Amino acid sequence: MHVLLVEDEARLANAIRRVVEEDGNVIDVVGDGLDAFLQAQAESYDVIVLDVMLPSLDGFEVARRLRRAGVKTPILMLTARDSVADRVKGLDAGADDYVLKPFAMAELLARIRAQGRRNHMATGEPNLLSVGDLELDLKTREAIRGGQRIELTPKEFLLLETLMRHPGQVLTRAQILDRVWSLDSYTESNVVDTYIHYLRTKIDAEFEPKLIRTVRGAGYAIRKP
Repeated sequence: MHVLLVEDEARLANAIRRVVEEDGNVIDVVGDGLDAFLQAQAESYDVIVLDVMLPSLDGFEVARRLRRAGVKTPILMLTARDSVADRVKGLDAGADDYVLKPFAMAELLARIRAQGRRNHMATGEPNLLSVGDLELDLKTREAIRGGQRIELTPKEFLLLETLMRHPGQVLTRAQILDRVWSLDSYTESNVVDTYIHYLRTKIDAEFEPKLIRTVRGAGYAIRKP
């Protein structure tokens, strides 16, 4: 999943980012309400995790503006306010669910997954991607080729998912970095090449035909010959 986290408390934002990424997701983080409003329209997200207390615009106003702008992405609100009036205010603004602070990270992840599943069902996105005899189950997070289950790390899974969502399409390294790695995680320019190599070792080395293609000077694609 692609998650947008809107949280201005740096320590909490970093903790949430870490557990969401470890769960195999891509997450962008902003700490300002107005920036969140603009970011949520500029990118396609599966879930928006939105704090209530923010600079510029509070979470209620961000949610209201997003709904008015036609953004239908599920919104999961984070708040320390546990009154019925505040929960009603958030739901009326367009939130789909609430998590009260302080919360357990396991609960937050479960809520994010639940909203992501609902979003996929509402948009009609399939739970199973396939290219040739390679299948990727987005629900169980399993890869299977030729009937053989293949173990993937979270980043390998996200990279394969990104390629399989665009079968036959050439994705540049910049596009792959944007979808699989957070912008502040760009530590080496060859990280995409390294992970493509890992994927090839797992899904192509012992199978025919080879599915992952290098398009010189352009990028990578997954397709049947």
